[in-house]
Amino acid sequence: MSDPEAGRRPGRLGVGVVGAGRVGAVLGNALRAAGHAVVGASGISEDSRERIETLLPGVPNLEVPDVVERAELVLLAVPDDALGPLVSGLADTGAWQPGQLAIHTSGRFGTAVLEPARLGGAIPLAIHPAMTFSGTSLDLARLEGCTFAVTGPAPVLPIGQALVVEIGGEPVVVDEESRGLYHAALAHGANHLVVLVAQAAQALEAAGIASPGRVLAPLLDAALESATRSADVRDGVGPGAIAALTGPVSRGDVGTVRRHLTDLSALAAASGATDVPDSYTELARGATRRALASHRIDDTAAQALLDALDGATGSSRAGRKTP
Repeated sequence: MSDPEAGRRPGRLGVGVVGAGRVGAVLGNALRAAGHAVVGASGISEDSRERIETLLPGVPNLEVPDVVERAELVLLAVPDDALGPLVSGLADTGAWQPGQLAIHTSGRFGTAVLEPARLGGAIPLAIHPAMTFSGTSLDLARLEGCTFAVTGPAPVLPIGQALVVEIGGEPVVVDEESRGLYHAALAHGANHLVVLVAQAAQALEAAGIASPGRVLAPLLDAALESATRSADVRDGVGPGAIAALTGPVSRGDVGTVRRHLTDLSALAAASGATDVPDSYTELARGATRRALASHRIDDTAAQALLDALDGATGSSRAGRKTP
């Protein structure tokens, strides 16, 4: 590992960023702002090279082994499927060093994927920020208060927690065996929310709305705020986020749901967007079951809604048009 940079405060680390993508470059910048020294970064694509120049000015763009050799803290911010082979490949060449921090940012993995680095003497930690990244300086302000899932051996968890706090985040400990479920929950919520907005926007455009995003923004902002606030105050017996549910399912309005299904099926037939009525049907089923469980609707209303939705599934499949 290289000597610390001149002028660095005592206790600060030399950070090497492996993968200067949207996450790596931003976190490298945040660690630098906290007083650590970024001693090298790896970036192959034009976008990565540009991020190094913009977010990590003055930091040399190096080959991965050179970044690891210089660093006391190696920040591995690479795609999930590339992480295991990268860690193993570095171990095969003897790149990992005793006492070196090996930290990855994948939500999917805990520290088991870092076992080759640990066997080489490195200290394994998994630190995942629960936010989406644009790869620009706009992300830096959003790190403030962002939740980071921290996973690692108990003796070194405080190191990961301290690093998160230093860059303005809020650490939560996630067990190794729970990382997959944790990441699935985030992907289901964030990624599928984007799909839902795209589907709703397409339906609004078909209804003649010129600026669907403008129509959806205040509605979805209010619904999201209410649902996440309700989820946080769940006491183990209350309804949680479903307390924010409004609309025809929460009222047991079967006729309105049937009309929605008819109109969305017509949209699918005209445009090939068969995913729209399918998503509506599945989410309405989920809403019905959760509304029933939280006593928003009674058994009779729930059964009527489920019967209507079950009938819609069969008819939509029978008349499906390939996109």
